[in-house]
Amino acid sequence: MPISSMTGFARRQGGDARYAWTWEARSVNGRGREVRCRLANGLERIEPVVRERTSQAFQRGNISLTLSLTRQGREGAVVLNRELLDQVLAMLPELRSRIPDAAPPRLDGILALRGVLEAVEETPSEEQEDALAAAVLADLDLVLAALAENRAAEGARLAEVVLGLVTTIADLTAQARTLAVAQPQAMAERLRQQLAEILEATPSLTEERLLQEVALLAVKADVREELDRLDAHVAAARELLAAPGGVGRKLDFLCQEFNREANTLCSKSADVPLTRIGLDLKATVDQLREQVQNIE
Repeated sequence: MPISSMTGFARRQGGDARYAWTWEARSVNGRGREVRCRLANGLERIEPVVRERTSQAFQRGNISLTLSLTRQGREGAVVLNRELLDQVLAMLPELRSRIPDAAPPRLDGILALRGVLEAVEETPSEEQEDALAAAVLADLDLVLAALAENRAAEGARLAEVVLGLVTTIADLTAQARTLAVAQPQAMAERLRQQLAEILEATPSLTEERLLQEVALLAVKADVREELDRLDAHVAAARELLAAPGGVGRKLDFLCQEFNREANTLCSKSADVPLTRIGLDLKATVDQLREQVQNIE
């Protein structure tokens, strides 16, 4: 399975005869997995199921799920307030006697009086609530699948960038190895000049002590071990990019190892060209770490 990004977005709309709903899922990078839910009123009870299914679908990332719900179709039953209507009708003769020139009251006018007709919200049955929850959760599975697909597509683009950076590290390591072959000879030449100056200034210094110092400097300047480890890390990174499952944490650890070897290479470098390669390595590793932060 190719690598997946932790960044993505998906949206899913659904509905039945009574309701229309919309799921929105957003995901950004995170050190672990965190699920946040904002569910429509009346559907808070499905939150544990939403969290469980989301956790099963993704290993890492900060994932936000929003569910909006809108009532559609008939809003509910209309009830006639007969008691209030009787009171209004009982007042009509008195009103006609007081205002004889007034037009006769119309039915639509009477029914439009506040409180005569009342809309009563229909209370869903337990079976209706269960059916709504099941339908909404079915669309949750679809929006989670769409989010996973979106993250996988982003991961494919991310993999190309990461693989390119790993290749750059491999190329820089090869250049450093070429320069490292010539480094002992250059150091030896400089040491000869320095030793001549030291012997002239300090004739009492024994040859054995000088040889010890030379050997110590040679060991400190040997970068072959660091280059070998860089090659091993490059091979490990390429294997991880082709491996199934979430590899983001392992790649992040490899970035730390890359950086450690690049730092040591710079500190051991005895010439400017090798130092420049070490600095280029550090810059490339920083770019790699930035990209790896988005991998699941």
